[in-house]
Amino acid sequence: MAETENGAATATPPQLKMQILGQFIRDMSFENIVAQKGVQGEVQPDIQVQVSLDAKKRPVDNQYEVVCKFNITSKNKASGDPLFLLELEYGGIFLIENVPDEQMHPFLLIECPRMLFPFARRIVSDITRDGGFPQLNLENIDFVSLYRQTLLQRQAEQKAAQDAPAN
Repeated sequence: MAETENGAATATPPQLKMQILGQFIRDMSFENIVAQKGVQGEVQPDIQVQVSLDAKKRPVDNQYEVVCKFNITSKNKASGDPLFLLELEYGGIFLIENVPDEQMHPFLLIECPRMLFPFARRIVSDITRDGGFPQLNLENIDFVSLYRQTLLQRQAEQKAAQDAPAN
C-alpha cells in the first residue's frame, strides 16, 4: 500500500509479469526452387513477407501460446519466376499475470510476438543462407500496426457477412 499526500492508503496495482516458458518451431518448410529448376539470365530477387499471428489460452492458469506465421516468397523481378519459398510457424509459451482482461488480446498479439521476433528473424536468416541464398534479415515488424490492420479486416468481414442477403 502506498500513501497519498493526505495520508490515505491507496492500493498499488499488481506488478505485470511476463515470462517466456518455451519457444519452438511448430512447422517449417523451405523450397529452393532455383536448385530444382535452375534459372537463366540475371536474377533480381523480389521478396514478399506475409505475417499472421495466433494466440490461445492453454489449460494451465495464466499460460498462453502465441504463434507467429511467416510466409516468405522470393521471385525474380525480371521474369516473375519463383526463387524460394519459406514458411515458418514460430511459437512461444508465455506465463502472463496481472494483465486486465480487456488488455489481454492486444498484449498477446503485440508484446508476445515482439519478444519472439528476434529468434524467428535469426531462423529465417540461417535457413536462407544455408539454402544457398544471401542471408535474409527481416525488417522489424510493427506489431501494433499489424494488430490494428487485423482488427479492421475482421470488422470489415463481419460487416460484409451481416450485409450479405440470406438465401
